[in-house]
Amino acid sequence: MDNSPLQVLTVPTAPYPDQRPSTSGLRKKVFVFQSKRNYLHNFIQSIFSSIDLRDRQGSTVVVGGDGRFFNRTAIEVIVQMAAANGVGRLIIGHHGIMSTPAISCVIRKYKAIGGIILTASHNPGGPDGDFGIKFNTANGGPAKEDLTNNIFQISRTIEEFTICPGLTVDLTTLGRQTFDLENKFKPFTVEIVDTVESYANLLRNIFDFAALKELLSGENHIKIKLDAMHGVVGPYVRRILCEELGCPANSAINCIPMEDFGGQHPDPNLTYAADLVDSMRDGQYDFGAAFDADGDRYMILGKHSFFLTPSDSVAVIADNIFCIPYFQHTGVRGFARSMPTSAALDRVAKATKIELYETPAGWKFFGNLMDAGRLSLCGEESSGTGGDHIREKDGLWAVLAWLSILANRKQSVEDILNDHWLKYGRNYFTRYDYENVDIDAACEMMEDLEIMIADKSFVKQRFAVEDKIYQVEKADNFEYTDPVDSTISRNQGLRIIFTDGSRIIYRLSGTGSDGATVRIYIDSYEKEHIFEDTQVMLAPLATIALKISQLHHRTGRSGPSVIT
Repeated sequence: MDNSPLQVLTVPTAPYPDQRPSTSGLRKKVFVFQSKRNYLHNFIQSIFSSIDLRDRQGSTVVVGGDGRFFNRTAIEVIVQMAAANGVGRLIIGHHGIMSTPAISCVIRKYKAIGGIILTASHNPGGPDGDFGIKFNTANGGPAKEDLTNNIFQISRTIEEFTICPGLTVDLTTLGRQTFDLENKFKPFTVEIVDTVESYANLLRNIFDFAALKELLSGENHIKIKLDAMHGVVGPYVRRILCEELGCPANSAINCIPMEDFGGQHPDPNLTYAADLVDSMRDGQYDFGAAFDADGDRYMILGKHSFFLTPSDSVAVIADNIFCIPYFQHTGVRGFARSMPTSAALDRVAKATKIELYETPAGWKFFGNLMDAGRLSLCGEESSGTGGDHIREKDGLWAVLAWLSILANRKQSVEDILNDHWLKYGRNYFTRYDYENVDIDAACEMMEDLEIMIADKSFVKQRFAVEDKIYQVEKADNFEYTDPVDSTISRNQGLRIIFTDGSRIIYRLSGTGSDGATVRIYIDSYEKEHIFEDTQVMLAPLATIALKISQLHHRTGRSGPSVIT
């Protein structure tokens, strides 16, 4: 057996122009990573090169992913390149799988310099699907824009990468593996860890597990249905909800992570989680939830498939926040929502006199506020909610938060929400996604739309649809000045705000891997008419949004891909 140190090689390469990370990292079709020579290696090297060598040497880095196709291949390359780039220790999830919230937890627990997350979140998997790589920093949250810009600039000029090609790791066995490399004084260490335990222990310190166990398996327990959509959350649901809190094993479905997510689209919404929606319709279950591929997004349903919007979800959690023991101990420092998210949370913040922050889309903005001690609870309309226990949105945390509210209030999801609307009024909210739109057509439409709304004559314009009249009060391209470090983020979405507080927002999303996704968000507040159909109530504003943008004509699309 050869015990000589493993060789470190420097390999010449050529740059690619398209490795700019979005708010959710670098996402491409799997075949891009497979077919373009050194495409993966270039990006991984760019990540490591963005970290100062003095910080990198001997450091700890966390690695895990949602188990999608190409996950194991990418981890093998990351291990070989981490060793060659001076990292001292890698902490990797068992079988290479670890949820995004758990990775944030582990980064913080082990004081790692960061983590590499292999996920394309809610995008499809498999050989014909998507793959993604995201770098989270030492606080456990997504890298800020200055760092992602630096990674991109390095990727555009990269000439070589370093790798230890002879290094192979066993991802199936828990424990520590050590390797001697040439030119390294200390061995390189890889620790394969239980994907669930550190994260579960964090949750035990946040929620009252005794009360949750009584709710889920006590004498008068509720019946729940949980759909992990063959993503990473399956093992967490089984260990925490079933084994520890007592849910019957058959209440959790699709809990085995699969490389192609069972051929399904792992996006927890009414369209792609249709099986859960159908199983909830007859009323045999009191509570339902679905999770996306990497565990940071969620959907909650009440009895008879009553749908809880993410915007309403974070507002109700805020209004019932002391049902969660963690906040009884820490207090509440602030609330925040992304700009496109409905203003339902604002009304709770105003009533409770708690500071409210409106940020661009992207969890890094929330993380900055949390690190500064200004923020306790936040949410995005794109099915993301979380607290300051980590620096990522957290689907399972949000579900346990809601179960804590149910245990405390002893009401149904629908009754709790109806009470909330009676107390605060209702923000009707919807989002139309136009996916895989020609990117040039989408950009041209957005540019022309911005020119239109920037004209001074646009303000005070009146739009009439049937018996409804809306007058423009304000129109702009949202700009955010971070109250912590004064950094300015421009061009975050086109906003049209009407005199009654209604809003139409247009954004190009950066979470897809192919073409552009145009998103239209519509938000309208009602104090009296709170039990109507959302799409009916928002139809006039939807008509105005399409008329102003001429979206169907400009993109050749007759309707949205998804309505949420």
